[in-house]
Amino acid sequence: MRDRRGRQAGAHPDGRAADTPAGVKRVLLAAPRGYCAGVERAIRTVEEALTRYGPPVYVRKQIVHNTFVVADLTRRGAIFVDELDEVPDSALVVFSAHGVAPAVKRAAGDRGLRTVDATCPLVTKVHKEAVRFAEAGYDIVLIGHAEHEEVEGTLGEAPGRIHVVDPARAEEAVLPAGRPISWLSQTTLSVEETMGAVEKLRERHPGLIDPPSDDICYASQNRQEAITAIAPECDLVIVVGSANSSNSRRLVEVALAAGARAGYLVDRVAQAEERWLEGVATVGVSSGASVPDHLVAEVLDWLGERGFADVETVTLTEERLTFSLPHELRSPIGGVQ
Repeated sequence: MRDRRGRQAGAHPDGRAADTPAGVKRVLLAAPRGYCAGVERAIRTVEEALTRYGPPVYVRKQIVHNTFVVADLTRRGAIFVDELDEVPDSALVVFSAHGVAPAVKRAAGDRGLRTVDATCPLVTKVHKEAVRFAEAGYDIVLIGHAEHEEVEGTLGEAPGRIHVVDPARAEEAVLPAGRPISWLSQTTLSVEETMGAVEKLRERHPGLIDPPSDDICYASQNRQEAITAIAPECDLVIVVGSANSSNSRRLVEVALAAGARAGYLVDRVAQAEERWLEGVATVGVSSGASVPDHLVAEVLDWLGERGFADVETVTLTEERLTFSLPHELRSPIGGVQ
């Protein structure tokens, strides 16, 4: 396996991958890919809770959006539920990386449930921004998908003041008049779709206020930039990730927009299809931020068995950010309050 760092890619005029001799099959492996710091923290949170307190440990919603991770933690004693009314009184419940509304935390307290909050710190930052804007008298446009758990949690921080706007329908948004308006975004969107929505909103609301910092998750942005770099060279891009993973789906969309001739999302290698490889010289591979790397390795093995044994890792940046465990699990072993 070879490594390339930081070079932007370019497509061959006839559509064949640039710099690829006829008949040669290769894989461009995007980096960074896979687990981000928030996902790693969330998974470690459930693992540590199981180690300290033993099963069962209840988890509200999927801890991260990956079917393999959820199945593995279920096998080890985690029980995933949709709502708190499925959790027995006095049980231990972990809130997922996507965050929850304050009302959910209050409901858990009213029930006497022991809680551990695994919300990604970058999502928590968006929650705090929503509260500050609302307290300052702003209405807030939240650019995102209404059905996504992260959006539901953020919406609960300032009910009545936050207006969810789908990035694909920003031009249709009807916003209130008479108060200043700011915008925030779901962290897993692409930069392009977020800023495209902001431009459309600002055409009708020139005074729209920007957040104090970029809300797009650094990991989502890094993975999007990495796949953008390799996409013009790729006849096919395969992204490993679950269908309910917003950041994984975005990677396919970004790759196609950047010049990849075809792109597919697969949860596991079993979903890959032989027909995708017909006439293909270069395959790009990446994975969403909640995907363990061995699932990518399975895809590389599958490609290698079909002649794509030349693998080049294309690295745009190194990620060194880490997050500590939730404070409930940082104390000596004892009881979660």
